[in-house]
Amino acid sequence: MTILAVIVLAYLSGSIPTGVLLSRRRGVDPRDVGSGNIGATNVARAAGTLAGVLTLVGDLVKGLVPVIIARRIGLSNWAVAMVGLSAFFGHLYSCFLGFDGGKGVATALGVLLGAAPLGAIILVGVFAVALALTRFVSVASLLSAALAAPLLLVLGYPMATVAIAVVTGALVAHRHRDNIRRLRFGTEPRVGMGKVSSLDSGVA
Repeated sequence: MTILAVIVLAYLSGSIPTGVLLSRRRGVDPRDVGSGNIGATNVARAAGTLAGVLTLVGDLVKGLVPVIIARRIGLSNWAVAMVGLSAFFGHLYSCFLGFDGGKGVATALGVLLGAAPLGAIILVGVFAVALALTRFVSVASLLSAALAAPLLLVLGYPMATVAIAVVTGALVAHRHRDNIRRLRFGTEPRVGMGKVSSLDSGVA
């Protein structure tokens, strides 16, 4: 019963539409601006840089906190994985947004930060290097998602924790299918290369 309650609370935590709530304080809705995505990139475009940064932090925290709670109360590795994935699914399929949501990068990072701290820190480094080299947020996000599971295996994390990386990585890639299409056709916007117009670079 405790496990079920924590899983439900994790889903509700992940479902909190951080970007929408922060943007509305500025009188806008990110779903009506740019790509319509509710993540940090589009929120920054809709409501300003500060709102974008706070969205990034908020989306990370709502994945991190449920995992920390699950670990603190002594749940098994597989139960912790279920809690983390529930928070992640909450962000992708928010009950407060008609079961729609963002791309999941920041929330997945929060989940991994709670379940596999060293791995998450390394992945942040991978993201930063990829972004610096390519200036594509989407490429940095996709590369980090792809490397997450192999990295956790190499670092010796339990299979339950690796499973988190497999599931989140696959869904992050699926949510970036429009970005992948734009990368193929050379129309994906780069960071620092002028205004992004109506496209979305990827962090949500």
